[in-house]
Amino acid sequence: MSLTTGHIGLNVTDLDRSLPFYRSVFGLDLLQEGRDGDRRWAFLGRDGELRITLWQQGSGGFAADLAGLHHLSFQAESIDEVREREAALRELGVEFAYEGVVPHGEGAASGGVFFADPDGIRLEIFAATGADPALAPAGAAPTCGFF
Repeated sequence: MSLTTGHIGLNVTDLDRSLPFYRSVFGLDLLQEGRDGDRRWAFLGRDGELRITLWQQGSGGFAADLAGLHHLSFQAESIDEVREREAALRELGVEFAYEGVVPHGEGAASGGVFFADPDGIRLEIFAATGADPALAPAGAAPTCGFF
């Protein structure tokens, strides 16, 4: 059996706010958008392939202290692409968990940026190599573990 991750479904509080955020930050296309009364949703993807679904049914922000989703991680092809996404995030006024691109841990070449979406869902954009010139912000603990 060979399973891979399909799409990711996220509850959001305001689709009008989340839709432009995810399209801008991740360069996703709007594949479908729908409404049934006060229920709204959007399907986002790339090259016709579904990647993220947004469901406007959240009533509060993301709670990091509850069981469930810890964070979502998206891999970029290069550290330069991570820095491009970082610039786009800064233009949106996003606050980062750490300053700039950081490695996943002491001595790791992989790393990226760590931030939250408009509802507080924790996100990461990383590359497999190129982050090692920076210092690891969490010491021996994984950088993506407790941000």
